Amino acid sequence: MSLLSALGSTAFALALPGCITLGMLTISALRPLRNRPPHRADPPHRIVILVPAHNEREGLPRTLDSLRQETAGDPDVRVVVIADNCTDDTAEVARRAGVEVLVRQNEAQFGKGYALRFGFAAITDADWLIVIDADTDVEPGFLRAMRQAMGDDVDALQCRYGVRDPRRSQAACLADIALGAWNVLRPRGRAALGLSVGLLGNGFALSRATLRRVPYRAASIVEDVQYHHELVRAGLRVQWVDQAQVRGEIASDPVASGQQQARWEGGRLRLLIDHGPELLQQAIAGHWERLDLLGDLLLLPLAWHCSLLLIAYLLGGPGVQWLAEVNLLLLTLHVFLAMRLMHASPAHWRALLGAPAYVVSKLARTGQSWRAAARDAPWTRSKRHSS
Repeated sequence: MSLLSALGSTAFALALPGCITLGMLTISALRPLRNRPPHRADPPHRIVILVPAHNEREGLPRTLDSLRQETAGDPDVRVVVIADNCTDDTAEVARRAGVEVLVRQNEAQFGKGYALRFGFAAITDADWLIVIDADTDVEPGFLRAMRQAMGDDVDALQCRYGVRDPRRSQAACLADIALGAWNVLRPRGRAALGLSVGLLGNGFALSRATLRRVPYRAASIVEDVQYHHELVRAGLRVQWVDQAQVRGEIASDPVASGQQQARWEGGRLRLLIDHGPELLQQAIAGHWERLDLLGDLLLLPLAWHCSLLLIAYLLGGPGVQWLAEVNLLLLTLHVFLAMRLMHASPAHWRALLGAPAYVVSKLARTGQSWRAAARDAPWTRSKRHSS
């Protein structure tokens, strides 16, 4: 075997776990979801929508206005903003908007995970808590769909999560497509397989019973993934709410976007390094649901995954080339199906012309992701479009 052929085989071996996960979820997502009958509760569930906010004075009013419209006339739901380690007047902006405010100042514990832990502990009179980021719009019908999915036999919920104002630029459209694959297609695939669909950091809900059983202590830079692992280890499951949608702001410029993506990717790499061997051992011991957690961590960002398959196709032997070609076609199906499920606009389809440059820019930031995987990597808020 030549050196180049060996390189191609190695590239495919690195991509193989992701190929298996991607193929399983893509094929499963083709199946129609079975509608769960609405739950009835008497009295109605008491719901708190929790909005963690760090220096969000510019974007917060739009989010609160969106929530005000969605919760109007519902006496069993209230909005609470956590003004977390703020150096601006976020708390006062929230108070002027007429919502309850919790203030947390602890510079030794910085990040969204700590803010959520503080909020969950402070609010004891809610049956369900829904987390909405402070730079997010909730689409009409969100609360109704989430409420209908709640029940005594439900542990946690996650809805669709896309990009706010995606048509404003090609970059926003491409980011929305990426989130469509990550935050719509893959959870639908897991739901079809009866698996826990995961937590996406925005637009998720936890029951008070779940928080009592698994207290929220996640504080890594990917606190949502970390806490989801804890739920699965406890035998709990996050269910998918396909009829509810939130749309969050993305970083406003290439530098900030790179920081944001590196934080997500680096945090997941850190979890893989720390917990991958343990998850594999648990799966071998018979806890088969841990294979999905491991497969999720082994599925690299699509730009990396696509690049490995291209290397395998260009350099590998005949057998490796054929396998790489099949999986490149599967990756194409994955993207197109995600766009169909997210009801992509013509602007999204046109934005695909910029996909090669998008992939190259992602690869150029690989070093940032590795640095973000360090144990002591800090949480930093990326500058958003509205800030």
